Amino acid sequence: MRRFFPLLVILLAGCAAAPVAVLRPAQQDAPFAFNGRVAVKQGNAHDSAGMRWVHNAAEDEILLLAPLGQTVARIHRDMNGVTLDTSGKHYTAQDMETLMQQALGWQLPLSGLRYWVTALPAPNIESSLERDANGQVETLRQQGWEISYSRYAALASDALPLRLKLHRDGTEVLLLIDEWEAQ
Repeated sequence: MRRFFPLLVILLAGCAAAPVAVLRPAQQDAPFAFNGRVAVKQGNAHDSAGMRWVHNAAEDEILLLAPLGQTVARIHRDMNGVTLDTSGKHYTAQDMETLMQQALGWQLPLSGLRYWVTALPAPNIESSLERDANGQVETLRQQGWEISYSRYAALASDALPLRLKLHRDGTEVLLLIDEWEAQ
């Protein structure tokens, strides 16, 4: 029994980890957090980064990360507006999309994406949805964007997506979510 005690401790410690969110929150614009990767293609320009996004209705914090985990850019939204810090420079604006385009040369549709990452359309804006046989959103169209969902965390119709591809006017964004965190 003594030989197996360290193994038992390790196994039990693994069970004590924080729960991973796999189902969509019941309310729209509910808090979420995830770690993942993003790749953006605009014409001949390609860019990619790791991503850490913590969201609640009052604010967002998005970290864009280099391959070894260093923060390349920090985007913060609250009721006072949006800031972006990168390479010792500080930018401010009223919306995230304009700020990202000015500072990074590309943009994510963050005002809609905060809903789309949970496979929901942004409220009060016309949209169309196509669902697969499991009832999961397969394609969402809104604000000129077509969002394709190709992988989910579970088979349930309210499971959180793990792979999204966004497309509009020559811009393609691939978002891979490695880990959802319970909020």
